[in-house]
Amino acid sequence: QRVGLTPDPRVYGQWVRQDRDLSVLLLMDISESTSDMVKDSPETVLGLEVKAATLLSHAMAGVGDPFALAAFCSNNRDDVRYFRLKDFERPFDRQTYSFLAGLQSGLSTRMGAAIRHAGVDLAGQDTYRKLLLIVTDGEPSDLDIKDSRYLIEDARRSVQSLTYQGIDVFCVGLGGQISSSLDAIFGPKNSLVIDRIERLPEKLPQLYLKMTG
Repeated sequence: QRVGLTPDPRVYGQWVRQDRDLSVLLLMDISESTSDMVKDSPETVLGLEVKAATLLSHAMAGVGDPFALAAFCSNNRDDVRYFRLKDFERPFDRQTYSFLAGLQSGLSTRMGAAIRHAGVDLAGQDTYRKLLLIVTDGEPSDLDIKDSRYLIEDARRSVQSLTYQGIDVFCVGLGGQISSSLDAIFGPKNSLVIDRIERLPEKLPQLYLKMTG
């Protein structure tokens, strides 16, 4: 400045990401155990999952994040049921509400296969960050598997595969009895247990905004 020259503006420059650039897929466990009534609540576990998914959808739509909704259950290895309730390109509309309202609890929880299905859907998104958010009330199980450690390991490897692809995976567990299996599958930093399940509709949108804010 003393010699009359303009200094290089790059000295004070920085790159700032102006948008969130994030895609999210919410994957809900709708196995038979989600038909159980929640203690101190008139709702079933599934009913609270649906309420939480609805509130979270409003939050994601409000900040403009592309998002998808899916649910899963299973009936042995050859019958893993993955329900696409809302695809990324579809609006959050009455049809989505009707799909959520029509969910029914049933069958088992083959989580690894469902995670792989969700990973395929997320991998097609071109956003900088991709997040798979899972809500479940139990550890992986199925009728054709006697040793639950097999399905826990299968789910863990599925999570690892998505992580290698640059997809973040986080799980919300409902009820304290499943904390050890969630740690094994997702790691302690990538899972959260909600003991008071009736608070899920309140907690899930808060957690999402905290994770992605």
